[in-house]
Amino acid sequence: MLAFVRDHGAPHILVVYGLGVAPALLEACADSIIIYNSIDAPALRVPPEVSARFDLVLTGAEWQSDEVEARHPGMATAIMPVGPEFAGVDQHRPLGGPKDYDLIYVAAAQGYKRHDLLLDALETLPRDVRALFVFGYGEEADRLRARIADAGLSVDCIGPPGVPIDEVNRLMNRARFGMVCGRDDGAPAILTEYMLAGLPVLCTDDLVCGRQFILPDTGRCVAPGDLAGGIMAMRADAVAFSPRDTVLARWTWPHTIERLRPLLKKIWLNKYGNIDAG
Repeated sequence: MLAFVRDHGAPHILVVYGLGVAPALLEACADSIIIYNSIDAPALRVPPEVSARFDLVLTGAEWQSDEVEARHPGMATAIMPVGPEFAGVDQHRPLGGPKDYDLIYVAAAQGYKRHDLLLDALETLPRDVRALFVFGYGEEADRLRARIADAGLSVDCIGPPGVPIDEVNRLMNRARFGMVCGRDDGAPAILTEYMLAGLPVLCTDDLVCGRQFILPDTGRCVAPGDLAGGIMAMRADAVAFSPRDTVLARWTWPHTIERLRPLLKKIWLNKYGNIDAG
């Protein structure tokens, strides 16, 4: 990336996701607007000497914005998580096919996604409750498959490796609703991706970022211990929600860009004093 910047110049806007940005790159892009998207909890997953160079931090919840303020007083923040708030209109969409699964959980086969909570609930429910797990990656897939088999659950697993986006959309369309069980998680993009595919979302109420996307029209939040009841309620009335319409009205990227634009303009003016500079 340093070679690219040397050859082509720094971008007007540099967006940093999660981990892995070198201070040398930020120095080379000192005249850029540098935006950081936290992705996961905690809010800042880089050292202070790196985060001090950010002009704007996009967070997934108020507590994350507070963490940024505590480390860097006065730094600009916005609760505007890139994943769910910059959703594409057509990448995930209803297909109108049959629904042969009750629920789908698209999530890495890793502990922080808390598949075990969902399996605990499914073990208490009738075996005609059908679920589909889609793993893009993760080291726990074999263990989860073994537990599913030992318990005789009606759960099918796909991946790792992951499947193409169109296939994810097709798989979503086979389910009545989508699941999010993570707690120490950034606002997952999958929240609005499910919704754009026409699926309401059942979410655990201790998710630290992203619960603002669960509205009466888009899904339900339940305590982790109440997942079994939540699953049966969603199974009964998933068709009563209108998740896609709500996302289209609130959270697709054209809406969010309109909120982001004045923040970028303010940062640019603070740096250059003239919106036409550079």
